[in-house]
Amino acid sequence: MLALLHTSAVHVPVFDALRDAAHPGLALRHHVDAGLLERARGEGPDAVADAVVAVLKRAVAEGARAVLCTCSTLGGVAEAAAAEVGVPVLRVDRPMAAAAVAVGPRVLVLAALESTLAPTAALIEEEARRAGRPVTVRTRLVDGAWPRFEAGDSDGYLRRVTEAADSVTDADVIVLAQASMAPAGESTRTRVPMLASPAPGLAAAAAVAARPGRPGQVVPDPSGSWVSPGQP
Repeated sequence: MLALLHTSAVHVPVFDALRDAAHPGLALRHHVDAGLLERARGEGPDAVADAVVAVLKRAVAEGARAVLCTCSTLGGVAEAAAAEVGVPVLRVDRPMAAAAVAVGPRVLVLAALESTLAPTAALIEEEARRAGRPVTVRTRLVDGAWPRFEAGDSDGYLRRVTEAADSVTDADVIVLAQASMAPAGESTRTRVPMLASPAPGLAAAAAVAARPGRPGQVVPDPSGSWVSPGQP
């Protein structure tokens, strides 16, 4: 079983659909805790490190063989906790960052949430060093997008992201920092390649969860879901 740590319930059907399309034998169990992101935005990601560890340990106790963190703000904190919880912990945006580095040296990060800019840029630079490739990372906050997301205005949110992507001309690749931005790739007119994290992130985590030698077998469990009290 693969556990997923989300900071918004909107991600649950997205990753369930990706599982159904590409990994139909994979059991997913979702944990949604918006409070982690709220606190990380105000106090920094390290402030929620202990809380993230507690979530991961709960996932392991319920049978997770790997955990995928779908929040880019918390990804680094989640990865760092892997040794403490005893199973692989992956951040959803790492495969995307590696792919971006391979496309070209001029990488533009679009983010709807300011707290994601620095972690995403740092991750891309880390992957560039690992690949031995030169890279210049620029970041841009999509004005007005996050308030629309918080208000539940998905169309308005994605419209802002699409407009921002369509205005990009001076980059080799566009990286969408939030997993929730991925649908903008279906409507953008930009000629610059644009990368999103959900599909490659889930594929990487599914491969780890199915790795031979780990206890148990991956079996279908399409309804598996656990949500923190008080969260949607």
